[in-house]
Amino acid sequence: MTIRSEITAQFQQVAREYDKRLAPLVDDLDLLDSGLDSLCFAVIVARLERQLDIDPFSASEDAVFPVTFGGFVQFYENAAK
Repeated sequence: MTIRSEITAQFQQVAREYDKRLAPLVDDLDLLDSGLDSLCFAVIVARLERQLDIDPFSASEDAVFPVTFGGFVQFYENAAK
């Protein structure tokens, strides 16, 4: 499973679990418009750390939460390198 596919799967799973209407996951989707709230993002980040063994937020002291879905995916892909 690729990083992108795991992220997509987690977004979809969390949206189902928290009964949220998820916008189509395209790269330029603003995460604020995704339909998910801050709790959902916290759950996604925790699950991705467990599934991918990657925590890009602790890998960099000046990590900034990505703004778009594509930026979120890129953030994780860069941390995996």
